[in-house]
Amino acid sequence: QAQLVESGGGSVQAGGSLRLSCAASGRAIGPYAMGWFRQAPQKEREFVAAVNWRGTITSYADSVKDRFIISRDNAKKTVSLQMNSLKPEDTGVYYCAADLAGRGSNLEADYENWGQGTQVTVSS
Repeated sequence: QAQLVESGGGSVQAGGSLRLSCAASGRAIGPYAMGWFRQAPQKEREFVAAVNWRGTITSYADSVKDRFIISRDNAKKTVSLQMNSLKPEDTGVYYCAADLAGRGSNLEADYENWGQGTQVTVSS
């Protein structure tokens, strides 16, 4: 299995943007679907976005739709999450994950391989 490492987190004011990246080492990230999840303080981890192996099908949580964009570069073994118009409620630890069966669902249980997470803090 590929090891996943997230980067790009940080602190930003509301309305700002951040771009998260997830790099895979070892095996290629395919033909896996990839997803981003987040966990706010004292809350359960929740689905943010997912993309299929070819990058042709994406899905988003309603709370981030039209603000976040997930993409992938299989040649570089990376998955990105462009986050625009950030809100304080977007604050949390963001995790990338691999769905080895390629489902690309919004279910945490469908993802077998996880990164360590990167912190995103949005201030008002």
